[in-house]
Amino acid sequence: MWLFDLDNTLHDATPHIFPHINRSMATYIRHHLGVDDDEATRLRLDYWQRYGATLLGLMRHHGTDPQHFLRHTHDFPDLKQMLVFERGLNAMLRRLPGRKIVFSNAPLAYSEAVLELVGVRKRFSALYSVERLRFQPKPALGGFRHLLRSERLSPRRCIMVEDSLVNLETAKHLGMKTVWISDSTRQPQWLDLRLPSVLELPRQWQRLQLRLAPCRPLSPARRVFAGGFAGAP
Repeated sequence: MWLFDLDNTLHDATPHIFPHINRSMATYIRHHLGVDDDEATRLRLDYWQRYGATLLGLMRHHGTDPQHFLRHTHDFPDLKQMLVFERGLNAMLRRLPGRKIVFSNAPLAYSEAVLELVGVRKRFSALYSVERLRFQPKPALGGFRHLLRSERLSPRRCIMVEDSLVNLETAKHLGMKTVWISDSTRQPQWLDLRLPSVLELPRQWQRLQLRLAPCRPLSPARRVFAGGFAGAP
């Protein structure tokens, strides 16, 4: 079973989408908490750094309605024009053996729209958005466990494909195999595979299969605590 992150894994959200979301979040905080621009930006970054997701901080400290927040911060004037993705993505997913699930901290409507516009929605048997995770986004153990229970999956039969190392640490802690989509030159010892592009997955599949043996557990110092979160702010 393949578990795919969405943003910066199946498409590049850095050039247009993340900046738009960040601006929208700052505007939302300014309007709904009655603060100025500087304080709105400070809160956005502070909650992202403390909880891994700005939404979690707003829910915990201000009682923010998560549905209202997501609806207003993920409203795009022209999502199609903002998307950046590799054209071979659909062919790659078709070649890759096994079932595939999208496992994302993004909201459902946005995730569905991105997958449809990129042309790969039919390649995935399920989509777990932040709502379906009961607002326990990665790397929280709760979100992972909810997906595994819902799909009746053993983590040892799963391969997590992600751009975020902290999310992959939770996956490894649970016993999953891990693929880091990054152009970084470093590779942590516990990581199973690092690729600069998700398109390389089929070609590297045999290499990954060789590692489908009992995984090396993370040391206690590197384990992710259940209350931690990470992802796009």
